[in-house]
Amino acid sequence: MARVAVQTAPFDVATELAALATGRHDVGGIGSFIGTVRDTAGGRQITAMTLEHYPGMTERALADIVAEAGRRWPLLGVTVIHRVGRLVPGEGIVLVLAASAHRAAALAATGFLIDWLKTRAPFWKREHFADGSTAWVEARAEDDAAAASWATTSRAES
Repeated sequence: MARVAVQTAPFDVATELAALATGRHDVGGIGSFIGTVRDTAGGRQITAMTLEHYPGMTERALADIVAEAGRRWPLLGVTVIHRVGRLVPGEGIVLVLAASAHRAAALAATGFLIDWLKTRAPFWKREHFADGSTAWVEARAEDDAAAASWATTSRAES
């Protein structure tokens, strides 16, 4: 079971967890990641962030990333929700849930999913600062390195 969504509306973590696991007795662990909008970047105060995407292409990219996670780990379910539009500090941007019979697979898959989402999903982020200026968020070498580390990680290693 995989749920992939790109939406403007906030997500409800409890609702998404329940949808993934309620009534399931084969799920032994659910890994989770919730990304939120920070209030500072590079020492500058952020008042909002606008996330843009390419409809259709983005959902396909997310589905491909989820499918790759399913090939690497014995997952029983995955939820990936990524928000777009204008968000303010403290709001949720992304929710990643990965369910498996065992915690190691659930946690490894969660790490993989967010690392690949950060680097392979077509989203563009623009930060809005308190001084009225804006800036596009650039790719970070740390994110690229984290995503690249999964190229050598096999199912047996997690």
